Amino acid sequence: MSIAERKLKEKEEMRTLILNGARKVFLREGYESASIRNIAEEINYSPSSIYFYYKEKGEIFQELHEEGFRLLLSKTMVLDYVKDPFERLKAVCGVFIDFAIHNKDFYNLMFIVEPPMKKKAEIDKESMGTQTLNRLINLVKECIAAGKFKNMDADNLSFTILSALHGMSALFCKDRTNTFSDRSSEQLIIDGSETLIAILERI
Repeated sequence: MSIAERKLKEKEEMRTLILNGARKVFLREGYESASIRNIAEEINYSPSSIYFYYKEKGEIFQELHEEGFRLLLSKTMVLDYVKDPFERLKAVCGVFIDFAIHNKDFYNLMFIVEPPMKKKAEIDKESMGTQTLNRLINLVKECIAAGKFKNMDADNLSFTILSALHGMSALFCKDRTNTFSDRSSEQLIIDGSETLIAILERI
């Protein structure tokens, strides 16, 4: 390995260390209370070490946000080979729930932790989150074109599906499912997603 390659590897390792530490701090403290100093203490480095990679905590939050959606998007793209759009939609619903179950930290950062106000106000058409939403809308449009969901609005239906999936996932990730004591939280949202699919099949 050359000197240049080793330096690049060290930078990537440091960036990963910062992001992993920041994820813990954002989830524990919330965005507003988190600071570069908190993150530095989490990874046992000085704040100046982090400033070498990121100008402010908003950049770190945004990168974590994008990383989470990139991971989710990659998992849904694997299903592109499924020709029937409705079968693909059902599989995508399953992927969303599975992502929430196995990636609680990412899910909380992507959907639950309050983002910085300036980031909330911005709508980046190229962001991973926007791309993920657009794929869902386009998939619903494919279903409509194939004869499913007749006379329904693609945007409205996409919003309804996403809201149902997110509602179940958020309750799971925030441990708000204890009222249903007859099964585990994980089984509860799996069953819930299957119920959602059953409803969609009847439309």
